[in-house]
Amino acid sequence: MDKPKIVTYLKPTCGWSQGVRAIMRKYGLPFEDRDIINDAAQRQKMIEKSGQMLSPCVEINGVLLADVSG
Repeated sequence: MDKPKIVTYLKPTCGWSQGVRAIMRKYGLPFEDRDIINDAAQRQKMIEKSGQMLSPCVEINGVLLADVSG
């Protein structure tokens, strides 16, 4: 079974973001970690894709899950 393509829009030190990272590591899921605090372009991309400003957001195979928790 192929692993999904996962892109996360996370804050570097946020507890909710750390929870998402922990879940990804626990299940051995490779993911692209996009920093929405230090990279304004990534934050804007998250807002455009999700239609809102809350994080963390996780995109799995092109489907965005907005404001998720670990």
